[in-house]
Amino acid sequence: MSFSSERELPLRTEHILPRHLSAELKDALTYSRVVNVVGARQVGKTTLVRDILQAGRFISLDDDAVLEAMEADPWGQLQRLASETGALPLIIDEAQRSPRLPLAIKRVVDLHDRKGQFVLTGSSNVFTTRHVADSLAGRVVTLTLWPLTIAETEYRTPSRILDWAAVEAPDIAALPDSEPVTRDDYIECVLQGGFPEIRDLDARRRQLRYRQYVDSIIDRDVTDILRIRKSEALKRLINQLAIRTGTELNLTELGKLVGVQRVTMEQYLDLLTRLSLVIRLDAWSSGEHRREIKNAKHHFADTGIACALRGLTKGSFDIEANPSALGGLVESFVFSELLRSSPYQRNDFRFYHWRDRRGREIDMLVECDNGMVAVEVKASTMVGLQDFRHQRWFATEGPGQNRRVNSIIFYLGEHKLRFGERMFALPVSCLWSQPKN
Repeated sequence: MSFSSERELPLRTEHILPRHLSAELKDALTYSRVVNVVGARQVGKTTLVRDILQAGRFISLDDDAVLEAMEADPWGQLQRLASETGALPLIIDEAQRSPRLPLAIKRVVDLHDRKGQFVLTGSSNVFTTRHVADSLAGRVVTLTLWPLTIAETEYRTPSRILDWAAVEAPDIAALPDSEPVTRDDYIECVLQGGFPEIRDLDARRRQLRYRQYVDSIIDRDVTDILRIRKSEALKRLINQLAIRTGTELNLTELGKLVGVQRVTMEQYLDLLTRLSLVIRLDAWSSGEHRREIKNAKHHFADTGIACALRGLTKGSFDIEANPSALGGLVESFVFSELLRSSPYQRNDFRFYHWRDRRGREIDMLVECDNGMVAVEVKASTMVGLQDFRHQRWFATEGPGQNRRVNSIIFYLGEHKLRFGERMFALPVSCLWSQPKN
């Protein structure tokens, strides 16, 4: 079996949205032997490494014949391909499909110290076995490509709002003016999601494609990682997670609904996290307060998928509908936007949530070496001082009293507001209100 060369990678003629990760990818090729790009299926990994990077030789293990050849002799195939590619990277798409590939790559990079030898893409990280991961430490950089941010769809630079929020005295006047975005506009953002080829479809086709997408993950990507006996139980779990996005999970109770034991439930959650369908948000603990809850939250990585699985439309959020339906989805939307922007900040941010047994809670605690940002999300066009009560207690009387804590409430209104020292209410649109390129 021989692979066709694509040393000259022509740009496709259709419209290609810019991805913020492209700069990180190009930079990583200058200092790492292997760059591993992971992310859910159809988020744009192939477009990123083939049409945006525009360098190297591209092969895809999505082709069963190519996969069979690679599995039969991975060491020999990589040696030949690498020698033919020369100084350009060898790009291997859908790398997770080949169990034998990681060790073969290890052998190649053990022999050659040239930077930028390989670019891999996959729906899960191929370097998960301890032996391979430990032996390749310092020689592999793993980058995560998430669904599109609103900033990317609007051709804007990455949001730097976390850096703004983490300084000693955030200046609200330093933020760009937020755009006039209506409640209906925000709902449309939540419903669309961030998958490039799906988000712009009409509502009916979009929901159909997202539901088919979930089926394809179960039928294809899951089997690359784990052989499961109860695929229907996994589907039921995904549907339940869509309903519970942005909440703490009672695994025992959820297991009864889904029809599996707790240990299987934990295995399934880990699987969905590795496939970037669900994001686990751990609880922050001060280590001093016994009343702090330590359960993790789980967010659906893309609100468009969550809405499609729940059959939600714009009418689902009308005044006559369930008023609580929007809250968890907007929280997951804001969390996803912040998480996706975090690699482009000057500071290194870590994400948590916090809750104590007296009912105080904070949707997100974003921690860096300089302090903490306490983030609440309010699916309303109005905000008041009372809405800061948990953040204020945390910062002045609770476990954050010896830290510098700045608080933000993101809401669906129009105005940037300051509520005393270190407390700000900002429109959600501040997450992408940078000037256009």
